[in-house]
Amino acid sequence: MLNDVFGGHLNNLGKALDKTSERQAMLMKNLANVNVPGYKREDMDFSIVLDGEMDPNGSAPVKSNSSLRLDGNNVDMEAEVYAIGETELRYQTLTELTTRSFSGLKSAIREGK
Repeated sequence: MLNDVFGGHLNNLGKALDKTSERQAMLMKNLANVNVPGYKREDMDFSIVLDGEMDPNGSAPVKSNSSLRLDGNNVDMEAEVYAIGETELRYQTLTELTTRSFSGLKSAIREGK
């Protein structure tokens, strides 16, 4: 029923926030395992995942098999920290868009009194 009232916009924002949180957790796990021999980093291509929200066959997390170090670990700390910052910025933007959507609805409701 809420989708009828609000449309898919808020639902899509909610899914995007969920996927952003999921990616952030993956990146933090990568960073936590930077010194674990043989650990392979996980990530997701966020744009493909969001496009996948429109398609029920969405993409799964990607595990990279290449290795940067002799111990088989392929986590690059600098790249992980950069990706964490980028994901945090994306989450903040999505949160702001969600807040603005609800503010617009609140304004419309108040004007309808």
